[in-house]
Amino acid sequence: MSLPATPPIVIGTRGSPLAMAQAKEAQARLAAALGWDIARLTLRPFTTTGDVIQDRALAEAGGKGLFTKELDAALLDGRIDLAVHSAKDLPTFLPEGLVIAGYLPREDVRDVFISPLAGSLATLPAGTVVGTASPRRQAQVLRARPDLKVALLRGNVGTRLQKLERGEAGATLLALAGLKRLGMESHATRIFSTDEMLPAVGQGAIAVTTRAEDARLREAVGRISHAETEASLTLERAFLAVLDGSCRTPIAGHARISGETVRFRGLVLRPDGTDAVEIASEGQARDAAEIGMRAGHDIKARLPGGMLQA
Repeated sequence: MSLPATPPIVIGTRGSPLAMAQAKEAQARLAAALGWDIARLTLRPFTTTGDVIQDRALAEAGGKGLFTKELDAALLDGRIDLAVHSAKDLPTFLPEGLVIAGYLPREDVRDVFISPLAGSLATLPAGTVVGTASPRRQAQVLRARPDLKVALLRGNVGTRLQKLERGEAGATLLALAGLKRLGMESHATRIFSTDEMLPAVGQGAIAVTTRAEDARLREAVGRISHAETEASLTLERAFLAVLDGSCRTPIAGHARISGETVRFRGLVLRPDGTDAVEIASEGQARDAAEIGMRAGHDIKARLPGGMLQA
């Protein structure tokens, strides 16, 4: 049953090619679920602080929320009705008055290795520069290959690939989900297993946020929310909330649901990869939040001093 006639829904998004692809997926799914012409759901792109900063790590510029705060402000003042985000970009705690209304079906969570120099991370020549903007990827690279060097590589997917072609780094790591959504998965030299490179919390998932008070739009997004993805992300974000590490703290976590069972792996590392503490747990998917919180408290109790940076 479609909603009664209402004004168009304005969907906010970052303006990068990947963000626009994700917003268009949400737009199409919502239009189909509501029985609307897609033209009644308009996209409004924003340039975020995280998009503007290209010359330094985001942790040095304020950390969490740099890809979301302009969209958050637009939601709160009514310029947009919904915002579409890569779930891994969402801060641990949303601003008061905003909620995650739902998640689209999750894409492949794995990372990929891309390099013109070698077929895998293991076979890169010693001293090769690996470019990444992710403390999580940096720490796991150095944990596996302490003889490599890691340097900052910022920009959207296309920009990073261009920098690699120009020789600014000998290799880089990207999310397979983003490459797939852009039709660029052929650029992957090798796909890591999640045992080799544990993903970021929320990797591969698209989240839709809205105002907490807007019951009509929360119900609309609920129609397209994917239950399995929602349970997985509920667990992963509960784990992250307990740790509440800074943007500089390398934290990874992945929940996988099979039937009614959910299995989770979590990992906290030092940025140089010299220390790493892991946890594995499982339980009923309906208890996702509790499992994530318990895993967070368990691993936090085992962390050496200073691993959760302020």
